[in-house]
Amino acid sequence: MLHFERLKLSNGLRILVNTDVSTPLVAMNILYQVGAKNEEQDKTGFAHLFEHLMFGGSANIPVYDEPLQLAGGENNAFTNNDFTNYYLTIPFQNVETAFWLESDRMLSLAFSEKSLEVQRQVVVEEFRQRYLNQPYGDAWLLLRPLAYKVHPYQWPTIGKEISHIEQASMDDVRGFFSKWYHPSNAILTLSGNITLEKARELSEKWFGPIEPKAAIKSNIPAEPAQTEKRILEVERPVPHNALYKAWHCGKRTDSDFHTVDLLTDILSGGKSSRLYNRLVKERKIFSGLNLYLLGELDPSLVVADGKIYDGVSHTQAEQALNEELFNLIATGVGERELKKVVQKAESAFIFGEMNIGNRALNMAYFEMLGNAAEMNLETSKYRSVTGDMIISKAAEIFREENSSVIYYKATNNQ
Repeated sequence: MLHFERLKLSNGLRILVNTDVSTPLVAMNILYQVGAKNEEQDKTGFAHLFEHLMFGGSANIPVYDEPLQLAGGENNAFTNNDFTNYYLTIPFQNVETAFWLESDRMLSLAFSEKSLEVQRQVVVEEFRQRYLNQPYGDAWLLLRPLAYKVHPYQWPTIGKEISHIEQASMDDVRGFFSKWYHPSNAILTLSGNITLEKARELSEKWFGPIEPKAAIKSNIPAEPAQTEKRILEVERPVPHNALYKAWHCGKRTDSDFHTVDLLTDILSGGKSSRLYNRLVKERKIFSGLNLYLLGELDPSLVVADGKIYDGVSHTQAEQALNEELFNLIATGVGERELKKVVQKAESAFIFGEMNIGNRALNMAYFEMLGNAAEMNLETSKYRSVTGDMIISKAAEIFREENSSVIYYKATNNQ
């Protein structure tokens, strides 16, 4: 059970504090409720671009990292389709430095053409290296728009195409910051050697003067139910054929999320899982195969991806995958099999909370979902899942008309 206390500033900033005097450190996490899904169709990749820009200097601090490192701290950030997250750890004696740094860049970034150009080139190069010039790198650029036709999950966090970042203007950047980076769209969490009283004092001092803005109401279109299978065939200069297949499922806050999570663990949770044993180890259909739940905030995907052994066709590989999915539905889940994945999920969550950085992130994440207190119910929700519930969800999800598949063909294997 993780204990925490709350406070809220008049400008709308939500603050959660978990006090742990056994550590000499404090972890600070700031989650901004803006991700790739909040971008415009012709201006994608901006949430990720901002993750980089936020380290380029703010109104009163030319270089973010320098004062943090001098105070003994370290930091990082990440962006996904639903939110952007910044986090740091610092010795408790220097915790005010963290409040100063984070409040200053929430107040105002140092918008300059030079900073924009530098970070734009960094992101463009990342786009090229990870998605365009790397074998199989464009798979997500292909799979998302195949599975989604209306919802903005149809593009990955890096963006829909590289030109959107290349053409990002200063007006675009200022507008994005003004719309999304302000107190009422942020959640600040603290875990470690800090009391609620100290957190209140420093929050009021550093974040309190930031002007409030109205909370944002996103109007994101719902993805219509998929009624027929979608197939895309592509050829690329890669070593081996690959298969990518996605099925629509529910969102993170659905009551059956934990059921679907355990379903994917049973099928592909390590080398003792069904898919690894049957399709990789025994039948040698795939040289490697993963099946996982994306778990996004809006209706999401279960995805399978695997490299296919030479001599096995895409049709044979997909048929073998389908057979294992249908076999699970037909034969059910054994008590021992279910117990193993439940214990794995429980231990991962419990051990994760031993780290103050993970605690701070979890508080922010679950608060974004609706209520941070829900994180204390996670293990009980996994324990409440039954084998029948898993089979029911498998039958609902693994329908061919609910799937989108890419036959990723290696040109040297033709």
